[in-house]
Amino acid sequence: MWGDSAPPRRAQAFWPSAMRLLRQLATEKTALVVVFIMVVIAVVLSVWAPRILGEAMDVIFSGAISAQMPEGATREQVIEGLVAAGQTQFADMLSGMDFTPGEGIDFGRLSVLIGIVLAMYAVAQVFMWLQGRLLNDVVMRVIYRLRDDIEKKINRLPLSYVDSNSRGDILSRTTNDVDNVQAALQQAFTSVVYSVLTIIGIIIMMFSLSWQLALIALIALPLSGIVVGIIGTKSQRLFTHQWRNTGRLNGHIEEAFTGHELVTAFGRQQEMGERFDTRNEELYAASFKAQFYSGMIMPIMQWVSYLGYVGIAVIGGLRVANGQMTLGAVTAFIQYSREFNQPLGQVAGMANMLISGVASAERVFELLDAEEQTPDLAELAARGEAAEPAALSEPVRGQIEFDHVAFSYVPEEPLITDLSLRAEPGQVVAIVGPTGAGKTTLVNLIMRFYEIQGGQIRLDGVDTSRLERGELRSRIGMVLQDAVLFSGTIMENIRYGRLDATDEEVITAAKATYVDRFVHTLPDGYQTLIENGGENISAGERQLITIARAFIADPALLILDEATSSVDTRTELLVQQGMAALRSDRTSFVIAHRLSTIRQADLILVMEHGAIVEQGTHRELLAREGAYHRLYMSQFSEGSDPDAEIAPPARKA
Repeated sequence: MWGDSAPPRRAQAFWPSAMRLLRQLATEKTALVVVFIMVVIAVVLSVWAPRILGEAMDVIFSGAISAQMPEGATREQVIEGLVAAGQTQFADMLSGMDFTPGEGIDFGRLSVLIGIVLAMYAVAQVFMWLQGRLLNDVVMRVIYRLRDDIEKKINRLPLSYVDSNSRGDILSRTTNDVDNVQAALQQAFTSVVYSVLTIIGIIIMMFSLSWQLALIALIALPLSGIVVGIIGTKSQRLFTHQWRNTGRLNGHIEEAFTGHELVTAFGRQQEMGERFDTRNEELYAASFKAQFYSGMIMPIMQWVSYLGYVGIAVIGGLRVANGQMTLGAVTAFIQYSREFNQPLGQVAGMANMLISGVASAERVFELLDAEEQTPDLAELAARGEAAEPAALSEPVRGQIEFDHVAFSYVPEEPLITDLSLRAEPGQVVAIVGPTGAGKTTLVNLIMRFYEIQGGQIRLDGVDTSRLERGELRSRIGMVLQDAVLFSGTIMENIRYGRLDATDEEVITAAKATYVDRFVHTLPDGYQTLIENGGENISAGERQLITIARAFIADPALLILDEATSSVDTRTELLVQQGMAALRSDRTSFVIAHRLSTIRQADLILVMEHGAIVEQGTHRELLAREGAYHRLYMSQFSEGSDPDAEIAPPARKA
């Protein structure tokens, strides 16, 4: 729904997710109260300042008028004289003013008022800076705890969660979505609170000055809402069309660049150019319409605002002329009406960020609420819910026994129904079979990546379900088909198998697994940095490093999952020699498609449909001319497909 990288735009359950996100802030309640108080102080000062500035305007205007009046006369005498002279409108205007004839402008009071206004704005900005600083600390602590919860949750999730969800989506939840939540809390949260309080404050001040002018100013709100509702909906659809065409054009450009050699080889430059022109024209048309409609919103909203200004100026001027308002009050009201649109625009602009942030929070909460793997007995024992876990006897011999094991990924689709086998210490057990037969599933069950539904798996006679997962896996070494290397040096990647290993032990493991042979050809030797998962070394060298990593762990049980499938024949010989050193004196499970690599195995298991249909040595199984014989011969007879002869339901390799 959301894609693998971009943050989401809408939450499926907005209010529950928003309330849960606010509860994340509850631990910082004291700091948030302080932040709120600071915002309120800043808003009160910012909103009150225009009112004081209006009083300063009245001082200037009334002083200028009073300077033209005869000194010594009273205010009432001046007004009566104007009425007697027939200047009724001027008299009405002066009746609403506070002046002393002949006194002029009171610069002392004017300077005090201006000083108060400047101080109010300065203090308001100081409080806004302080609340921003404090809120940033609060948000950083909340996001820190959220990331910590996610990291701990990831380590408690079963492998089935990773298998059933896109890894790109999981990565997006843990990175992009968390960053989006942080941006929403940092930028939108305080801006929306400040803007909403400012709107409330301005409305209160406008009604305190003149409820008639306040109604005129508020008429612009529904008109602006209608404009945004009609044109905004249209432009949103057009922007969707624009981004769809942008994606198509970018996809075409990417194909043209990545497949440039193929395009040139087949002489398709003209066709690719024509297709580019077509999609470029489609993008141009869609972008023009989207930008045209979205560009109409601001001018129309400005026009509606100007209508309000005109109405306020005309009605305000008439009320000043009639003595119902002072010039300073009308000036302050006009400033309020202009400032009224700014927080409205901020609320509208931040609304999308908040909506997107809540949607990201919802996805993060879905991850945090995902079902976890069943707890180890040690965890249950700590809670008083189960007995203490079992322990392995030292030294661990590596005997593995499957006793009537049943397992399925989906309850309605059984995969393994009744599997029994026994691997003696030091044996090499090869597992073969067509894709989906259950080979990888078998070793996943040994590692307890998945929990079985029936039977038992025992290591040295101890039920693995009664062992702690960490204890069990510390006794097992695993070399996967895809060599996974981490950022760091070659020595650090080998030491990953046992973090307390010395440099000498790392080098010994490297020599035993033929890593030392190619390391000395590299400029920095064991300190060579691995780049982008190992792109600066060959596939065979990467695989040898993973074998050395398993070697240094010194496991009692070894699992090799198609460890030579991605290398050439010459490198395969080196890898096989490294694996031979690794398998020495320990039980090994080897999954292989190249049957020529497991001829010397002590026991070969042939799997179909999650069951072992044949087992024995290479010679014994060939002599039976059964499933193993068909698989083996298909690899040496041209045109034969082993998977076509045994067609199991494709489920899990």
